[in-house]
Amino acid sequence: MENQIEVREDLIFINLDCNSRDELIKYMSDQMINAGKVKDTYCNAVLERELIYPTGLNTGEIKVAIPHTDPVHVNSAGISVATLKNRVEFKNMEDPNQNIDVDLVFMLAVADPKAQVPLLVKLMGVFSDKDLLSRIKKSKTSNEIKQILEELIKE
Repeated sequence: MENQIEVREDLIFINLDCNSRDELIKYMSDQMINAGKVKDTYCNAVLERELIYPTGLNTGEIKVAIPHTDPVHVNSAGISVATLKNRVEFKNMEDPNQNIDVDLVFMLAVADPKAQVPLLVKLMGVFSDKDLLSRIKKSKTSNEIKQILEELIKE
């Protein structure tokens, strides 16, 4: 299936240590560029989009962000996930004047906008499932997170 999101262990980071949203987005973008998932323009496009359409979500105890940008910056569909050593501040998607300290980041590379909607619906399901978020947050290896996400995506 062309729009299937590929989950790769080399794009999953455990206990990532970043001091700011921009540093985090740059690091994760660089890894996706190195993996050939996205174009060199991806990082700046994500950073610019964050200023207009923030992606922090107040999902209860474990908060998440889903930075992404337009398909024009993407080579092939993918997702990069990071559990954070220290929370990183993102702006709230629902209220851009509010800051949210996030624990988990799901960076999306969406190649086909029509495929983005079902993926976001699945991810929203994850975000509303406290146990699942907790499992991802507590994962000790990228393989654990990969398995959790693959289960979800194929459902």
